[in-house]
Amino acid sequence: MSNVNIDEPNEIILSTHSEASWGRRRQELRDWTDSHKLRKQPKRTLLLDEVYVDAELHRTLTLLREKHIQTEFSCAGVSLLDEPEDHSLYAYLTLIASKEAENFIQSTMKLMRHRLMVTFEPNRSRYDLSSFYIGHNRSFCRLLERSAELFEV
Repeated sequence: MSNVNIDEPNEIILSTHSEASWGRRRQELRDWTDSHKLRKQPKRTLLLDEVYVDAELHRTLTLLREKHIQTEFSCAGVSLLDEPEDHSLYAYLTLIASKEAENFIQSTMKLMRHRLMVTFEPNRSRYDLSSFYIGHNRSFCRLLERSAELFEV
């Protein structure tokens, strides 16, 4: 028997995006799906404690850890190769819900505005921060790092 409450949504989108932005996102997805993927370079990873993480998110993850914000998953997804270990359509970062995480999300939403999609999963008590647009993963990672640098606990 499942413990899932069907009356409670699995994900709640907390960020706001215009209808035009959603249209652009759908078009980018269609274009990406139809495009030929060329491998430019292998995914770069660095060790964070005992786990390999995307190099583009390493500093962000380190800063968040120093600021007592617990992360669960992350993927920079900056490779153009369409393979699960090398590519993600959207760069993303998962945060375990806490007061610090909520404050970080609020300040990050102000900094990144329409480029950031924030969803909350009530059943898992976690937030997903992801790049709203395809092909913007590297700049998304840089903005996320800047947000972590500026964030004061």
